[in-house]
Amino acid sequence: MSDHVGVRHLVVTRHALVRQVLADPVTYRPDNALDAVTPMPVTALRVLAGHRFRLPPTLANNSGASHPEIRAIVAAALHPELVGAQRPWLTALVRDRVARLGTRLDTGAPVDLYADLAADLPLLTLARLVELPDAPVGAVKEFARAALELFWAPLDTDRQLALAAEVGRFHRVLRDFAATGGGLAGELRAAGHPPDVVVGALFFLLVAGQETTSQFLTLLLHRLAGEPAVRAGLRTGDVAVADVVEEGLRLEPPIVTWRRVAATDSTLGGTAVPAGSSLVLWLARAGRDPAVVETPDEFRPGQRGSRRHLSFGAGAHRCVGDVLARMEAAVVVAEAAPLLDGVTVVRPPWCPDNLTFRMPDAFVIRGTGLMRS
Repeated sequence: MSDHVGVRHLVVTRHALVRQVLADPVTYRPDNALDAVTPMPVTALRVLAGHRFRLPPTLANNSGASHPEIRAIVAAALHPELVGAQRPWLTALVRDRVARLGTRLDTGAPVDLYADLAADLPLLTLARLVELPDAPVGAVKEFARAALELFWAPLDTDRQLALAAEVGRFHRVLRDFAATGGGLAGELRAAGHPPDVVVGALFFLLVAGQETTSQFLTLLLHRLAGEPAVRAGLRTGDVAVADVVEEGLRLEPPIVTWRRVAATDSTLGGTAVPAGSSLVLWLARAGRDPAVVETPDEFRPGQRGSRRHLSFGAGAHRCVGDVLARMEAAVVVAEAAPLLDGVTVVRPPWCPDNLTFRMPDAFVIRGTGLMRS
């Protein structure tokens, strides 16, 4: 297929073939993972250069020898035991927010489950695991969404310039923090990684480590609003929270595609793939492959194949924060699903045009004005 600027891509949709590509980083390299979908004009590049913006290979776009060590340092910061230790704190925070939102719904007032519940939870949790720059939550969220748009959306020049300025400004904050900050930044420095690599790792964490999770929480809650039988099963215990999270990841992933570039001539599913070809791996479609899932278009937690989705990727570049994202989603489902009983969806999530990220902006519901039992 051709994209909006005429660049040709091989789109891969079958689960087995998407997994094959992800599991073979030698033949199909991740070098283009962070390339801008809309080529940046010189004016936007100058804005970024003015802020000394650079994104060297670190995590998602790193096919070099440094990747295993960088990944290991980040994985240690997000170790399952450390993630699990955050669960009581996060549960208390979500429970408090849910109680306040429930009171508002009981009065008939509208509630935005993105802004009022999900938007900052992953960032606050991540900040407890790895030290992050001392910046207002709103500024970090604006930067992360600007980065997702700048690199993965179809854009006109004026929008590119505005986004480049936003991303460049926050890149300065990251660069200053990378030079002196503790936590993960300090660990990377101690391992001998140069400042640009430390900044690159922080950049990717602030985008992929929290923004995608808040998007997923919003999308999952919206899906659950239309699944009363699943909510009933959660209440009775007949449906497991973990199964709801996995089915949500399969059907409502925040990341719908990912890219690879062919390093050599190869054949994929009987199709010739010349060296240099761009491959767009349609992760969301792979999650609905009938060869893997029993009822691919139905939300049936626990069904055969539900957990075989590729929402976290696969292979050497599999998402290093999958345990963290699952924990956060499980807490939100367990605590917030009751909010969806007896409400009206006023504004479903709207997702802008973007090759890879769904980026919902709001999810507004309204109660009946009657007290809940």
